[in-house]
Amino acid sequence: MTELAIYDMDRTITRTGTFTPFMIHAALRLSPWRLVFVPFAAMVMLAYVCKLIERKRVKELNQAMLIGRRISGARLKPIAESFAEAVMRHNVHAGALQSLADNRAAGRRLVLATASSRIWVEPIAAKLGMDDIIATSAIRGIDDYVSHKVDGENCYGPAKLRMIEAWMGLEGLDRAECHIRFYSDHISDVPVLEWADEAIAANPHGGLRAEAKTRGWAIVDWD
Repeated sequence: MTELAIYDMDRTITRTGTFTPFMIHAALRLSPWRLVFVPFAAMVMLAYVCKLIERKRVKELNQAMLIGRRISGARLKPIAESFAEAVMRHNVHAGALQSLADNRAAGRRLVLATASSRIWVEPIAAKLGMDDIIATSAIRGIDDYVSHKVDGENCYGPAKLRMIEAWMGLEGLDRAECHIRFYSDHISDVPVLEWADEAIAANPHGGLRAEAKTRGWAIVDWD
């Protein structure tokens, strides 16, 4: 039996989200003048809240404004590394680190499944000691450019479960031969929580906390 411990990242392992902080972190180092677009980025988010656009489009528009439509991967790499260092210093729940250590010691394969972009998820995952990553990806060109466009699905909601299952297929993992525990803070991850053998609501917001109590799922608070 293969044991997997799959974690959401933003507000599960980290205390806050990472999308907007990374956009600002990168803009300050690449093109500080792009910070004039911050109010417009807020308007894009408002359009999402009003259900005028989908989350995938929010990411594309805000990345285009704050980082650019295409940028060298080599330029982004050290920026992502410095951001990951800041996240590890100031934005990770100590309880999450202990949970990862416990699952690692128990021999479980550690997987990060997050809607955040691989651009900054990869160095964070490396510092967390993750074995595998399932994340939203940007289109990358053969000339090492990174596009603002999302490659495939945004790893969120039902799409996250589809992406986890696709990853398992590529890894040759038979669901029937796996025992899976999944950690998340957000109601959007109910499809994965239902699918997992052990559903763990970690630092859950109000909606997921109520759902977890109703369904008898474990609740942990890492604050």
